[in-house]
Amino acid sequence: MRKFNRPALCDVRPADPVFAKRIATGIARTIPAAMEKTVETGRLDAFRLNWQEGQPNKPHIFWDSDTAKVLEGMAYCLALRPDPELEKTYDEWVDLICSARQEDGYLNTYFTQIEQDQRWKHLSWAHELYCAGHLMEAAVAGYECLGKRKLLDCLCRYADYIDSVFGLDEGKRRGWPGHEEIELALIKLYRATGNERYLKLSSYFVNDRGTEPNVFQQENGDRGLNLQAHAPVREQDSAVGHSVRAVYLYAGMADVADEENDASLLAACDRLFEALRQKKMYITGGIGSSFAGEKF
Repeated sequence: MRKFNRPALCDVRPADPVFAKRIATGIARTIPAAMEKTVETGRLDAFRLNWQEGQPNKPHIFWDSDTAKVLEGMAYCLALRPDPELEKTYDEWVDLICSARQEDGYLNTYFTQIEQDQRWKHLSWAHELYCAGHLMEAAVAGYECLGKRKLLDCLCRYADYIDSVFGLDEGKRRGWPGHEEIELALIKLYRATGNERYLKLSSYFVNDRGTEPNVFQQENGDRGLNLQAHAPVREQDSAVGHSVRAVYLYAGMADVADEENDASLLAACDRLFEALRQKKMYITGGIGSSFAGEKF
């Protein structure tokens, strides 16, 4: 395993009266409430892969990401405050999630159950790579904070499969995440494992995005303005489109620039950040001024 040259988030122990109190509330109330809703709405049960038409709680394209976010939060909570019952539940969730992985490594409850023949067919909106990224982040959190490898190994297998599908090498296909996120998640996975494959894949998703021929235009006639794919990332000079997707991408760009010592990519990050900060950010730090499309 590669050693970190920076502390993991779970190594930080906030002690100030503002954030320490908020974290205590998160552990005592927010995480339990989120866990309850994850179960109540069927998001966790989706990983059982036994949903049938006509039953309630039909799996949705982004449900896996919701479960992953809660699981990641559970790992951080356990790092801050050990709890045998919470850890037992955490392990049970991990076991269930890993049981849903397919033989080839694929792990997505919606496209495994609902639209089996549509895997990777709708990159601009289907959230497959987005969900994969959040599962990777949850896996890294469990490994860094708790020393648990099961989910990490499971998601490495999924990342290996994704790497076998996407890229510019012979036998692979060009494709970009419609909802960015996996770019930064792959860097976290790379830093946790030292596997250069994940860095290379993240770099591909960042650097090929917006180049010609435009993947999203080929898919559905969309030039990708709302998806930050209207131009190569190094040529973009304004934060546009879906604001959540944008900052996921910018974070991934910064990580790739850091790992590859890429000055031009870092310059693009600086330029985009300044454009966002100066003209498209509220005084509170909030971004995204339009309800429609969560756009800038």
